[in-house]
Amino acid sequence: MPKMKTKSSAKKRFKLTASGKVRASQANKQHGMIKRTNKQLRNQRGTQILAECDAKIVRKFLPNG
Repeated sequence: MPKMKTKSSAKKRFKLTASGKVRASQANKQHGMIKRTNKQLRNQRGTQILAECDAKIVRKFLPNG
């Protein structure tokens, strides 16, 4: 059976942690920062751990998931 290919879009957007959880960047942070409050921007820095129901879907597209 051939190797499963990784989805390139998933590879760029998600990473697996050592314990197997899926880490993703915060949503709604690409553009339009002027209309958001400073509190919102502070809270959207960095990454977040996906909920388990979403992580199941994403893991299918990652190579070691």
